[in-house]
Amino acid sequence: MIRVLLADDQSLVRAGFRALLDAQPDIEVAGEASDGEEALRMVRELRPDVVLMDIRMPVLDGLAATRGITGDGGLPDVKVVMLTTFELDEYVFEAIRSGAPAFWSRTPNRRNSCAPYGRWWRAMRCCRPG
Repeated sequence: MIRVLLADDQSLVRAGFRALLDAQPDIEVAGEASDGEEALRMVRELRPDVVLMDIRMPVLDGLAATRGITGDGGLPDVKVVMLTTFELDEYVFEAIRSGAPAFWSRTPNRRNSCAPYGRWWRAMRCCRPG
């Protein structure tokens, strides 16, 4: 079972991700956070396998929260999948520098024109332990 923490400042977005993840037999939503500071605290408390992290959130953004997770020696197995609607190279590069092994755009494009959420959960399976 892959335990996932959802971190996004929009409650409707979190609810949508929860619904999609709940339909997956090998994925469990361990918790939800509405900002980066709460996400960091919940990661330390819940120890999920993967954090689905929005890049832009109030209080502490997703990039800073990711650095907090990847820089914490007590959390070596927690992986972060960054999510954003902003397809800026600087965000992608900063996410990688921050230690996120996966980056997913929520913006539909020619390769993913129907629903950008259709296969993003596969990235979480690639990040799972073992």
